[in-house]
Amino acid sequence: MQTLPRITVEVPVLGVGSGPSDYEELGSYVNALRRPQGLHMTLLHLGVLEDFSQDVADWTKGITSAGAAARRTVSWLKALPVSEGFSGTADRLIVLGGGSISGLEVDVPQHVHDHQVSLVQGLHELLDELLVDNVDDFILSSRALGYRYPRWVPHVAVGRPKTLHRGSWQIQPLTVEFGESRIRNGRLLPAADGG
Repeated sequence: MQTLPRITVEVPVLGVGSGPSDYEELGSYVNALRRPQGLHMTLLHLGVLEDFSQDVADWTKGITSAGAAARRTVSWLKALPVSEGFSGTADRLIVLGGGSISGLEVDVPQHVHDHQVSLVQGLHELLDELLVDNVDDFILSSRALGYRYPRWVPHVAVGRPKTLHRGSWQIQPLTVEFGESRIRNGRLLPAADGG
């Protein structure tokens, strides 16, 4: 049972298309269309802080303790720069998560790609500080991080596919408005004290 909050860096969706009906039309492609108020695009997934910290402790064979990893990670998260809001466009629905999620594939401005790359570089630097060797191997094997794909595909998860079809569907082009970046569940992070 997953009760601990997952930590991600994300941008909230402020609007899809020109009004609510544009978003509701996606219901003809997907089951269980998500509420528009909770839509977001993940820039970096860290997972449950306790799991991530334990992964670091296990990988370093205790050289970096789970507690030290958690404290340093919280400090790093709270110091991340906030990116400004932006607009993107979507004209395709894609299937993600092994076929369990439908998402709007979003064409985003270059500076958003650059910001996402800087977050991944920052994660590499954090892991170096935590004395993790073979950082790329760690990122791909960490249960908390859960990375399966070599490149980031900007998307907004909107529901479940109606079929097990793994391809994509063309849709009427939609403008997607995003707010500034934030730490999902950031209010639940422990206080960052040195160490």
